Amino acid sequence: MYGSLSIIEFDNQGTRLEDEDPKRLAEFEAKIDAGLKIEPQDWMPYEYRRQLTRMIEQHAHSEIIGALPEGTWITRAPGFRRKLALMAKVQDEVGHAQLLYSAAETLGKPREEMIADLINGKSKYSNVFNYPAVTWADTAIIAWLIDAGAIVNQVTNSKGSYGPYVRALERICYEESFHLKYGHDTVVHLATGTPTQRQMVQEALERWWQPIMHFFGPPDKQSVHT
Repeated sequence: MYGSLSIIEFDNQGTRLEDEDPKRLAEFEAKIDAGLKIEPQDWMPYEYRRQLTRMIEQHAHSEIIGALPEGTWITRAPGFRRKLALMAKVQDEVGHAQLLYSAAETLGKPREEMIADLINGKSKYSNVFNYPAVTWADTAIIAWLIDAGAIVNQVTNSKGSYGPYVRALERICYEESFHLKYGHDTVVHLATGTPTQRQMVQEALERWWQPIMHFFGPPDKQSVHT
């Protein structure tokens, strides 16, 4: 459903948009304008493939790296119920990465190469996940507001033109809505708890507020990929 390793050979590698076949390009744009999805076996411009690969790969990496700050709190979660909930959330995030790597593979880049690029720093991920979860309250803020921001981005991308990515995002957005609810519930629990709990969640919010605002990236005019 979401795609696997592509065995399609592409004949337009490195082609600039202005050098693409005008007839094929017009047919491609007409298909998108008609609301149809582009599938792996369809012809697509090189630049479309390149940018889409970069975007999906970055998204997949972000799901993997994003599970790490919260994952450090699984063994320290306050109670068995909270531990189970956090384990399920972290498992979901890693599963999202697998869906996205599968979607990216349909564009011709092997998963092993994507992982290697992540490890050696060639590929990027959302830098919001470089910040540590200092206290249990940090995991609540991450689940509530970082995941809420992710939903905003992912719902927009789920209206896109590439079929495998759109189908993966439909499932991911459904599961992210549960993560947001989990985070909201945990924040409310802390915010209505003891003075120590209230202070802890307030400090976590203050730590994460600026990274959350940066989560959406720079304005289009400042982005090199716009």
